[in-house]
Amino acid sequence: MNPPASPLTVLRRWFGFPAFRGPQQEVIEAIGQAGRQAGHALVVMPTGSGKSLCYQIPALAIVPPEVQPFDPWLDRRLVVVLSPLIALMKDQTDALQGRGIDAAFINSSLDRETREQRYRELAGGHFRLLYVTPERFRKAAFREAIQQREVILLAVDEAHCVSEWGHDFRPDYSRLAEIRSLLGEPPTLALTATATPACQADILRQLGLSAADVHRFHSGIERPNLELEVAEVGDEEAKLQQIEAVAEDRRWADGSGIVYCTLIKTLERISEGLRQRGIDHLVYHGELRRAERRRIQERFMTGEIPLVVATGAFGMGIDKAAIRFVVHAEVPGSLEAYYQEIGRAGRDGQPACCRLLYDPHDLMTQMQFIDWRNPDADFFSRLWCYLRERSEEVAAFGLEWLNAQLQSVSRHDHRLETALGLLDRYGSVAGPRPPECFRVTATADLPAVFRDAERLAEKKQRDQQRLYALVEYIHAEDRQAFLQRYFGVAPAVAEVADRRGSTSRPNP
Repeated sequence: MNPPASPLTVLRRWFGFPAFRGPQQEVIEAIGQAGRQAGHALVVMPTGSGKSLCYQIPALAIVPPEVQPFDPWLDRRLVVVLSPLIALMKDQTDALQGRGIDAAFINSSLDRETREQRYRELAGGHFRLLYVTPERFRKAAFREAIQQREVILLAVDEAHCVSEWGHDFRPDYSRLAEIRSLLGEPPTLALTATATPACQADILRQLGLSAADVHRFHSGIERPNLELEVAEVGDEEAKLQQIEAVAEDRRWADGSGIVYCTLIKTLERISEGLRQRGIDHLVYHGELRRAERRRIQERFMTGEIPLVVATGAFGMGIDKAAIRFVVHAEVPGSLEAYYQEIGRAGRDGQPACCRLLYDPHDLMTQMQFIDWRNPDADFFSRLWCYLRERSEEVAAFGLEWLNAQLQSVSRHDHRLETALGLLDRYGSVAGPRPPECFRVTATADLPAVFRDAERLAEKKQRDQQRLYALVEYIHAEDRQAFLQRYFGVAPAVAEVADRRGSTSRPNP
């Protein structure tokens, strides 16, 4: 085999950057370029700081740039990237392929014929870099194909999804230790923009890694170009006035903007108010068809219409440099979610406005969301009873009937939707759900996690504490400092810890 190319050579040859930024090169060296002197690393870097290069460079260093084309039959090494973001997978692979790099993704967006073709290519040695969701490892055909390869690096993007302490926990991410074992215990790189100290510790636990074996890189979360503002408002008219003031501010006229709403009904009212004011914009939320969401995203990315009013469904994987402002028209559910969303602003390093419109009444919405996101053990038990013992009635009368049997507080209660989604992710139910029809059946025993009343109550309490921390941030005198304390880092300091101890140095 040819010797690996140097990381800097790969960076300049394939990406056109003259030098690395922040701790990128140190991360690559720590995990072992192309598998040499392999180690593990946990990386916390701000959105837009180039985390993806930390796993793309090792994938390209397998064969020196001057040795082309890459022969899959001579070198079967592979970098695997686990990501929850299907849209981002396509965007990143399109960008890599545009540079002549053999990268691909496999996820549920592919039709059967394309998916099976990629399985064959994967097993045959194609692809230097492969993006997949963790759910893909449930499929026997995929497991068989990937075990034909030598995985030199497993990168876990959006690593906070691994942790039950994180704000976006996904059950299949809790199988990372099992996935690592299936792939032969490769060097592992976990990356995220937001992780509190408790979340970082849990990421390592879920990965099955000892803290002593992991290099840690924390480049801080400070984004000095972001103007963090809070405006207290009393009603929706005041919100519209604030949004209009930001959107028409000449300082932000050369870029794009995002207005975030929590509820679709609020989004629709805000959208109508902006139209009445003559402010052109796009509207994006999760109930739109996938093709329509994609079309809206493309119009925003090209700058055809530079303003979008959206729910939190918009923005995951958005990599647009000149977003000049992000306005939260409603209070988000946590500081983690808030920081992820404002992180989309000012990626070009130029000033950007991040204005949160604070109406105390919005907190009631978030508290209700916390209730909906956290069905208790009794709710799961009663649901399981219906799915197992009264399945014929459930099939005959449908989702609305089942919801009415399980709760009587409000027909808008979303605990059933949450519970079914979680059970599906744990592989405990099967069958179609709306909009096709509703014929869900239990396929296994109720997982122990949903029978543990104490654990479920603790999860709900953590969600409540995250919301309270957001309120503290709103009232803080120094919001940048508050964020630093919350995420457990000192201002303007990058922490680089390895198994020999830790050192600190200024953030370049």
